[in-house]
Amino acid sequence: MPTDPDVWSAPVADGPVAARVPLPGSKSMTNRALVLAALADRPAVLARPLRSRDTELMAAALRALGTGVTRDGDAWRVEPGELRGPARVDVGLAGTVMRFLPPVAALATGEVTVDGDPRARERPMGPLIEALRALGAEVDDGGRGALPLTLRGRGGLAGGAVVIDASGSSQLVSGLLLAAPRFAKGVEVRHEGPPVPSAPHLAMTVAMLRDAGATVETGPDLWRVAPGPVTADAWTIEPDLSNAAQFLGAALVTGGSVTVPDWPEVTTQPGDALRGLLASMGAEVTRGPDGLTVRGGGAFGGLTADLREVGELTPVLAALAALADGPSRLTGIAHLRGHETDRLAALVREINGLGGDARELPDGLEIRPRPLHGGLFHTYDDHRMVMAAAVLGLAVPGVEVENPATVGKTLPGFTDLWSGMLTGRE
Repeated sequence: MPTDPDVWSAPVADGPVAARVPLPGSKSMTNRALVLAALADRPAVLARPLRSRDTELMAAALRALGTGVTRDGDAWRVEPGELRGPARVDVGLAGTVMRFLPPVAALATGEVTVDGDPRARERPMGPLIEALRALGAEVDDGGRGALPLTLRGRGGLAGGAVVIDASGSSQLVSGLLLAAPRFAKGVEVRHEGPPVPSAPHLAMTVAMLRDAGATVETGPDLWRVAPGPVTADAWTIEPDLSNAAQFLGAALVTGGSVTVPDWPEVTTQPGDALRGLLASMGAEVTRGPDGLTVRGGGAFGGLTADLREVGELTPVLAALAALADGPSRLTGIAHLRGHETDRLAALVREINGLGGDARELPDGLEIRPRPLHGGLFHTYDDHRMVMAAAVLGLAVPGVEVENPATVGKTLPGFTDLWSGMLTGRE
């Protein structure tokens, strides 16, 4: 047993799991709702928000610009205020904060400096910076096309039409759209380049804008948001379906059963794709009054899938693939090289470090089954690498997970939830 507090011994399942696992709110929905509430014309309450590093960073960023964000029991109350600098904003390693906050900061009066963790300075930001300049913002990034950057706001932004290559992240579009109702001319965003990944997240942005009273039109690689008021009295945040991946996957690995309650009947969350993906690997998947239930039957097959729209599920699916009975081919995910870490390289390195057979493709991963052994699994400050390691540890004794606390980015208390699942506790 390791004594290093920065290493977690992933527990091995001693039989089929049988658990009900309630999940906290969606990070993607929470941070979108925070932005829209900050730009609204009256106070709003966010019910069941996620409280994690990413969402606390967004709340702190909005507070720094003059928005009131306070806890109200299990909810957040947001009081819009005059956006103003000077302010310094820490985005950590949160893609939503680093892409959603600058367009909001461009509406402020005064100077706002935006920076984050060292890896944040390597993540794609150039297209957003150039788009903001084209829409009338003054942005000083030192010519890097990356963080850190400083916006010098004049209390508003002209807006208008802009062309952007968002093939690196759909968040580059979402960031512009969320703030666009407050632009003088609104915005018309046209994407030119390879396909935009994570289309469900763009659908989420559009749906939440419309829920807040904005007028939004969409077409192929085109989004228009008209100027106008934002009205958001209340948001109820759905459970984070992407964070269900490792728990539902545990049913497949152990031949057991896991239920995630409150699974929405209709949702824009990418994690809803887990129903079809796990079924194609051999799981029995049902949705009923109790939530979504996944049952495993022992051995399970590999997965061949284009994950372009659901790339965030890749680390857990890759871990499942390493334990499957047949080969897997996961494609459409070249953009994951620009995530919290280069996820493709990291997954290959760590799966192979445990004796696996994984290799990179130009746009994905190929994984073939091989007997695995224990060892140290590095996580690269990436929450989803911790989740992948936990899945492997269910079937492989001796998986030691580096820096498990990094999972607090989106799922604080993950290791307790994981242990509770294995003992049948909620």
